[in-house]
Amino acid sequence: MVRLTLLSQADYEVWIARSIEEYAQEKAHAGNWTSEEAPRRARDEFQQLLPNGLATPNTYLLSIEDEASGRKVGLLWLAIRDPRAGRAFIFDFRIDEPYRRQGYGFGALRALDEFARELGMTEIGLHVFGHNHAARALYEKAGYEITNVNMVRKLG
Repeated sequence: MVRLTLLSQADYEVWIARSIEEYAQEKAHAGNWTSEEAPRRARDEFQQLLPNGLATPNTYLLSIEDEASGRKVGLLWLAIRDPRAGRAFIFDFRIDEPYRRQGYGFGALRALDEFARELGMTEIGLHVFGHNHAARALYEKAGYEITNVNMVRKLG
């Protein structure tokens, strides 16, 4: 149903600008950062994680495509965190709005499993914001297990 291909430079430029902005908003929404500091901190994190953009070692930015039509439906960012232990990490995973709830997310995670195995990985981790119930349900359906839970109580 889906295939993964390496992201083009043009698609990378669009993705990075949008992702930094969205990540800043998510971190502020989750209460991790203030809305004032979030844009700067998000830019700093992306620069640290992708110092060479698409050429950053052990980093794979992948376009998710509908196999039949070739239409781009989303994106995956996989990084090899610990090559010796076979550990990879998903830093970003998105299915574009018009293609959600059509099986592309689940298919992309299955295709990513194969991609990661070919890289010698034995484990893929990820982070999901607690308020993102749809993503959490998808990951659990795909076999991801909760390893940690961070909780906070706001005192007002």
